[in-house]
Amino acid sequence: MRVINKKSISTPLALPIIVSALLFSTAACSNQTGLSTNSDAKEMKNSSHKSPVSTEKPAFTTKTVATFDEPWAMTALPTMNNKAPKLLVTQKTGELFIVDTATGTKTTVMGVPDVAYGGQGGLGDIIIAPDFATSNNVYISYAEAGTGNDSNKFGAKVIKAKLSGMNTSTPSLQNITPVWQQIPKIASQAHYSHRLLFSPDGQYLYISSGERQEKDPAQDMSMNLGKIIRLNADGSVPKDNPFVNNSNKIASQFWTMGNRNVLGMRFDESGRLWVSEMGPKGGDEFNLIEKGKNYGWPIVSNGSNYSGTPIPDHDTRPEFEAPKITWSPVISPSSMSLYTAGTHNDFPAWQGDFLVGGLSSKALIVVDVDDDNTASERYRYDMGERIRSVLTVDGQVWVLEDESDSKLLQLLPK
Repeated sequence: MRVINKKSISTPLALPIIVSALLFSTAACSNQTGLSTNSDAKEMKNSSHKSPVSTEKPAFTTKTVATFDEPWAMTALPTMNNKAPKLLVTQKTGELFIVDTATGTKTTVMGVPDVAYGGQGGLGDIIIAPDFATSNNVYISYAEAGTGNDSNKFGAKVIKAKLSGMNTSTPSLQNITPVWQQIPKIASQAHYSHRLLFSPDGQYLYISSGERQEKDPAQDMSMNLGKIIRLNADGSVPKDNPFVNNSNKIASQFWTMGNRNVLGMRFDESGRLWVSEMGPKGGDEFNLIEKGKNYGWPIVSNGSNYSGTPIPDHDTRPEFEAPKITWSPVISPSSMSLYTAGTHNDFPAWQGDFLVGGLSSKALIVVDVDDDNTASERYRYDMGERIRSVLTVDGQVWVLEDESDSKLLQLLPK
């Protein structure tokens, strides 16, 4: 490590419109080894059925905008006068860029805190504050190394900072303020999750906190690992959080528990919160997140342990919330975005659908959700490369590949 600055696919009936594009490569957090006959039975048991959808699968070409080394996340800056958007893009190694999508120009943002780069750790997510138009504040997550007794231990941290000089050649982060951190720090450098999202009204900050590949913390009320966190924008705890009166103060942060490694998190058009979550050996999940619920990890899963030993399925423990979709072989979901038309409407067939990036699957997966809280995989596109991040901006779609020499792509409708 160096510190530097800078179980079965539950898609409905495998519709012919879905391209089966699972390519066998090493997943970041999920193992895509096939499951046993018992797991195949789980596939049928957990399939989500919905009314038929259009069989017309939108086609697209890709345009390369820029390249990066180990990019992790991106978000869009506000645009005016129908100009091409500028994106903020993070690299795990500790760099933050402003990218002009019209020219591909990358401008380095100075002042990024030191990050613990190694394993799955480094610079993580970035989102703009709801009041960005007046404050220029952004929220950033990253892996932080411990000190003293926590030497050689790591945890995610979330900060707020002012993005200064963003229209100059020397933008920088100023007025950095801590917002939240994982407790405790763990020797592992895996499953940070640290995805960030504001509620549609801009009042609440949601943070996905991975269980750090340690399993048990997801059910431990004294640790904020393996949870989805809900805070006010300043990091304080909302009074209506489900465990706010728990005798252990840290539990007041929790919105849900029993989560493994949530890397995608978005609200739909109805205000429901959905996440994509890495499973173990099989059993990647698409979950509807609801206040105070327990999603069962590591007690239940629709996958198996990496050793091959079984884990009880969700339906054996109905007190735990079951996923709306499970995937095996896994897709290794990395991020997701909601497609809505704006000034542009490049893909009208995707309106209201989620776009989910796949790492080991090297795919872009389109997921449809219904009013009855069911969900299903609608389309799958073979992208030929691991997909780290997906972002929709004003009816256009941008995709970041994973690892070194990764391309930022714009999807263009055919």
